[in-house]
Amino acid sequence: MHRIAAMPGGWNPEAEGVVFVEQTPAPIVILTAADTDIQGLAAARDRLPADFPGVRVANLLNLQQHLSIDTYGETVLSHAQAIVVRLLGGRGYWSYGLEVVREVAETTGAAVWVLPGDDRPDPDLVSHSTVSLAQVNQLWRYLTEGGVENLIHALQFLADTSLGTDYRPAPVQPIPAVGCYTPPLTGAIAPLAPRVGILFYRAHYLAGNLAPIDGLCQALCDRGLAPLPLFVASLRDPEVQTEVQTWCQPKDGPAVDLILNTTSFAIASPEGSSPRLWQTLDVPVLQVILSGGTQAQWAEQPRGLSPRDIAMNVALPEVDGRIITRAISFKTVQARHAQLETDVVTYEPVGDRVAFVAELAANWVQLRRTPACDRKVALILANYPTRDGRLANGVGLDTPASCVEILKALHQAGYTLGDYPQTSDELMRQLTQGPTNDPEGQQTRPVQQSLSQAAYQQYFASLPPTVQQGLSDRWGTPEQAIAETPLIPIPGRQFGHIFVGIQPARGYDQDPSLNYHAPDLEPTHAYLAFYHWLRHEFGAQAIAHVGKHGNLEWLPGKGIALSATCYPEVALGALPHLYPFIVNDPGEGSQAKRRSQAVIIDHLTPPMTRAELYGPLQQVEGLVDEYYEAQSLDPSRLPLIRDRLVQLLEQEQLQQDLALRPGTPQTPTFAETLTQLDGYLCELKEAQIRDGLHILGQCPQGRQLRDLILAIARYPEAGRLGLTRAIAQDYHLDCDPLLVDPSLPIAAPNSGWPGSQSLHTMGDLVSAIEDYAETLIDDLLQTRLTIDQQNYPAIAKELDWIQIQLLPNLQKTTQETQNFLNGLAGKFVPAGASGAPTRGRADVLPTGRNFYSVDIRAIPTETAWAVGQKAAEALIERYTQEQGEYPRSLGLSVWGTSTMRTGGDDIAEALALLGVQPVWEGMARRVIDFEIIPLSILGRPRVDVTLRISGFFRDAFANLIDLFDRAVIAVAALDEPIEQNPLAAQVQQETQRWQQAGLTLDKAQTRSRHRIFGSKPGAYGAGLQGLIEAQNWTSDRDLAQAYINWSSYAYTGQGLGESAPEAFSQRLQQMQVVLHNQDNREHDLLDSDDYYQFQGGLTAAVRSIQGKDPVVYFGDHSRSEAPKIRRLDEEIAKVYRSRVINPKWIAGVMRHGYKGAFELAATVDYLFAYDATTHCVRDFMYAGVATAYVLDSTVQAFLQANNPWALRDIAERLLEAHQRGLWQQVDPTLLDQLRAIAHQAERHIEDTL
Repeated sequence: MHRIAAMPGGWNPEAEGVVFVEQTPAPIVILTAADTDIQGLAAARDRLPADFPGVRVANLLNLQQHLSIDTYGETVLSHAQAIVVRLLGGRGYWSYGLEVVREVAETTGAAVWVLPGDDRPDPDLVSHSTVSLAQVNQLWRYLTEGGVENLIHALQFLADTSLGTDYRPAPVQPIPAVGCYTPPLTGAIAPLAPRVGILFYRAHYLAGNLAPIDGLCQALCDRGLAPLPLFVASLRDPEVQTEVQTWCQPKDGPAVDLILNTTSFAIASPEGSSPRLWQTLDVPVLQVILSGGTQAQWAEQPRGLSPRDIAMNVALPEVDGRIITRAISFKTVQARHAQLETDVVTYEPVGDRVAFVAELAANWVQLRRTPACDRKVALILANYPTRDGRLANGVGLDTPASCVEILKALHQAGYTLGDYPQTSDELMRQLTQGPTNDPEGQQTRPVQQSLSQAAYQQYFASLPPTVQQGLSDRWGTPEQAIAETPLIPIPGRQFGHIFVGIQPARGYDQDPSLNYHAPDLEPTHAYLAFYHWLRHEFGAQAIAHVGKHGNLEWLPGKGIALSATCYPEVALGALPHLYPFIVNDPGEGSQAKRRSQAVIIDHLTPPMTRAELYGPLQQVEGLVDEYYEAQSLDPSRLPLIRDRLVQLLEQEQLQQDLALRPGTPQTPTFAETLTQLDGYLCELKEAQIRDGLHILGQCPQGRQLRDLILAIARYPEAGRLGLTRAIAQDYHLDCDPLLVDPSLPIAAPNSGWPGSQSLHTMGDLVSAIEDYAETLIDDLLQTRLTIDQQNYPAIAKELDWIQIQLLPNLQKTTQETQNFLNGLAGKFVPAGASGAPTRGRADVLPTGRNFYSVDIRAIPTETAWAVGQKAAEALIERYTQEQGEYPRSLGLSVWGTSTMRTGGDDIAEALALLGVQPVWEGMARRVIDFEIIPLSILGRPRVDVTLRISGFFRDAFANLIDLFDRAVIAVAALDEPIEQNPLAAQVQQETQRWQQAGLTLDKAQTRSRHRIFGSKPGAYGAGLQGLIEAQNWTSDRDLAQAYINWSSYAYTGQGLGESAPEAFSQRLQQMQVVLHNQDNREHDLLDSDDYYQFQGGLTAAVRSIQGKDPVVYFGDHSRSEAPKIRRLDEEIAKVYRSRVINPKWIAGVMRHGYKGAFELAATVDYLFAYDATTHCVRDFMYAGVATAYVLDSTVQAFLQANNPWALRDIAERLLEAHQRGLWQQVDPTLLDQLRAIAHQAERHIEDTL
């Protein structure tokens, strides 16, 4: 119904503006997206007689907009007798164009050939042809084999079949699918030089388009390597793979040490396994990009590459496990072909980019050929905030313990280490004895290694002039910046040939005011000195950044296809780079892969567990159960129990929590309170929290393993119910344990459940099912499980899946360490999927692989659209219930990593709120357009949505920026009632206002339609973390101003950004709702500074502009079937009770020494920062944290022993909350205790160091 009634949007993901192809008519027209086709056809036409029928050739990339296609159809296609369309990627890439061709052919009778652009048959595509299948196949073979002779015969064949000529072309001449090319080289190659394979398309060879390949070969030769350039028809052909393997691993000669691959796409599919070819060769495979754009476009665009290039030459090759390098060539017009009336395009190499790739290849070969005992490796630990209590940052990872495990593995593998720490405590003790980023005690700590001023100045002089200028303008010249430091200290310790270092700070710590206005801050001189020392003084042959994530890949520069002036390249250079990274964060991992040539070694998430109840919450649950029992057994006790329960609720501030829940009456009866309370306790009890941290290469054991298995197995997947649903089904329970409202009563107590416990609500039943699931997994792990498959088929199927697939994959977690070693040995690290294992993505296991992300052209996926629709309706329903009207305007933060993880839930929700639906087509279900849903079908007013996108989203998803921007323009142009389309009304009103202010109509319309904002091109973040850390703010208006300064760049069209503070302020002025979504429970909003920076920053910004708080919602999409919308303070309360002060979680982090203490301090920081920006943290929460973390003697002793800086920082942050008026109702005695503990921790630090 939608497809029939909806209005097409007219958007095309491949288009970059309207291009008119100016040609005169001819009887033969050939349309292709391959420049090599055009090169070959030009050469073929030159060898045909002058009186050969006219031929026109056009590049499909110039025929993407509907207007362009319509115009070409009228002026050229309508006069043709033969039309050939050669499409790469299926019908969906040019669906509108095919419709125009069909309509033209029906009118004129022209013969139409529709052919695949590669050598893979596509029956759906071919079915659009009007000639016989035999004729289609004949022409396709001519074009597929390629070469000038075959293309001459192809043109003759077209003339004979469509124009009645009599050329009688020769049959197709087969050309080898694989061959070795001999490049023109200057200089001799040593007989025993390491061999490097270069793979490139046969079409380039046949077209003579070889300058980039020649350049690569020469650059390798100059570095003492022997190039082996091989042209290939298609790497997806198994026979081609076999022949490539034979060339690269000859029986009578040396094998290649590395592959440079210039072909696009991937051998494997995202659903398949890692390609056999790469695993058999077992060498690094570097993806070399031959860009489809021009060098001028690349130089000018901060994003680096077009969405098409990113998909074909980056995202899809990552599916193979290839290492992303640089774009080494760009298209340039060689000549205008007079007879074909088209430009003949060739690829022009860029010298310094070719040199970079060759240097990277040489370094990988050197790493591979160096014996383990001689290899030098640097392990780098992130540090932010730059305090000694927060060293070795790594989300979900016990980074110090993992670093020690790496050191042990290196020692066992034969690396030279000498005396190295055997425990994480010892490692952290040694690191903190020397200089760190924390200014405290820097002057007195011994320096283990340093870089001289002279060495740095010599290095600085070698940098590109624009880099030198940028650094000097920001930090002063090297002489000025390091005048008082004859030796620049390098934080870290050397253990033989292994260096463990602390990544330098970005520079905001040196001048906190930079947080307000410098989103694209250049790294400091000390930063570059650190990496220069690693590369040239220490002589590291490989660098590993351990744990998500460091700051190098977030330095200013292009989003992808970096230049020599991009700071990640300036710092890291062409070094092999490995990166252990949590498997559920494909976005930020992709950033490291694409901007710092990283090989990801993905690692498991922390063990997940049920939060369960504790302390006072357990007491409340006991009283609720007692009340239910007394109703039937002893009603006389009800008043007493009720009084105790009310007293306990007031004592624990639970009544405030209940008041936030939807459906709670303003003055509830006790029965209504009891119902709400029971449901809330169940939610807290069954909430998923982390149970400790992951250690690289170690599978959880015991209870942690059982609970992690249940967390993964609980979620349904294709072909699986999920374990708890299977239990409910086999026991005939009228209950969906994943979605049921836990507060609902059970119609017949214990109905259908064999257990003996008393069950009163659905929450009780869910808890019983969960307990039974734990028992089943316990029995399975102890190999004593027997299940009656006939009576319990669903349970048996789930347990079989656990035993055959899930458990073995978890037990392969040891591959994390092994593949890390393999990567350092210059071997191939297989690719793997990424995502949240507990959200239906068990396929991301086993970990230890070089994860990949998604095909950006298929986002939002149809699955994500279903989630986005449900989330939009849930939000509108809650808002209307609370406010009594429909929402008119909303701000949503959209991150690249969650977009990759979910397939686009957030952008789908934004489109759904706007009343716009994506259009998918083709086998790959790629998004090719959008359609506007009529108000009559939508059934509600549209919502004016503003997006605040992350920097990585900007870099990776220019196509989605374009899609949403075009959708906004289309909706703004609708003639609909003001109350039904607030976006159109607002745009009309603001256009008039900007015109009155002096703007032209075009500029006024553009500014009024801005709905996508982000940080400055080339910059990342939201600007608040440094301010909070430096305490360099007076009120939340300061935080708001920093957020606005960092966020007021408007993005339109193909992702181009411009400063638009007036437009952003206008959006803030109108914004009613601030929304942020979370798609899984493997982390929460108090786990990361990004949540408060984006949602908190936006909330503070709205408040500063409007003078009042917006409605702030937090979307929980962890159950994609039923997204939930909570108020932010409701979500914070849930996280506070289920995780923050939960003894189970605290005990879990206390198993991890220094890093566990780090986690406690981070939680307090994020709680404080959320309060500073949103005012959603209540006083009792600060008191609860103080009691659980600082005043508890056991936890305090743990902090003091393992990380006294964290103990001091927690106490000081709590005191700051009081000083700033965030924590108001507090016992003075408690403040005195906190001050005493902070002083005590400070003395301990001074005595220790």
